Amino acid sequence: MVINLAFEKIDMDYQSIKVNPLTGALGAEIAGVDLSKKLTNQQQEEVHRAFLDFQVIYFRDQTLNAEQQVSMARLFGNPITYPYLSGVDGVPEAHEIVKTPDDEVNFGGVWHSDTSYKPKPDMGTVLFAVEVPEAGGDTLFANTYLAYNALSNGMKAVVEDLIGINDSEKLYPGGRANRISKLSKMKDSYTDGSQPMQSEHPIVRTHPETGQKGLYVSEAHTLSFKDMTVEESKPLIAFLGEHISRPEFTCRLRWQKNTLAVWDNRCTQHFAVNDYRNSYRHMRRVTLQGEVPV
Repeated sequence: MVINLAFEKIDMDYQSIKVNPLTGALGAEIAGVDLSKKLTNQQQEEVHRAFLDFQVIYFRDQTLNAEQQVSMARLFGNPITYPYLSGVDGVPEAHEIVKTPDDEVNFGGVWHSDTSYKPKPDMGTVLFAVEVPEAGGDTLFANTYLAYNALSNGMKAVVEDLIGINDSEKLYPGGRANRISKLSKMKDSYTDGSQPMQSEHPIVRTHPETGQKGLYVSEAHTLSFKDMTVEESKPLIAFLGEHISRPEFTCRLRWQKNTLAVWDNRCTQHFAVNDYRNSYRHMRRVTLQGEVPV
């Protein structure tokens, strides 16, 4: 099967910013922008257009504190708090994600789209690299538009009307508190009062701004399909999960200190690679309010 690359239909005519695609599937570096300063109207429009065009965009050599990060996140949407973590003092929408040299488990080390278990999953994520290891700690991203388009017509007919039941506890035997307690720094930030969440969303999701269809299913959060048992659902969930993460649908972002990345949870999945043992990694995250998937 011939798979068309994502950027064939993208208008690359950007006037106020420089856009450097990362791979043929998704992702782009945005240059010529200082996010600590107010952007012009044209810059704002073109940055947002690049976000929709490339699904994952990143900016190198930025200097942002937590308050500035939340402020610039408003270029893309409405910053909100994350249900399972406490916020930075005075900036509740910003959350520190730290992995110390003693921690064995990282945060986000499985293919997923953030908070798909919420009735209104987070629209996007804005992540800033405060400190990163010399090597390792990259994040992989997958283009779920390409994954859907590459399915056979028969498989598209199978998944078209499926509803996924997404559960916040699927990968957390004993609950998220038990899992996050293994992360020494994250344990201090964990919000014990947060309750498990479960929501139903279509497996084939239509992006509200681009109108494109993408797969919205993951082994991290999709427990089963509506009107099917967990055991009946497992094989198809596993197939779709492996399909989404095929190399030709992905990109790999190598973090550098003071890099800021923004990704669209409505049409991507991501995987935080845990390959930096005995190293320290400190990221700051802001999430953006989403809508009910359709």
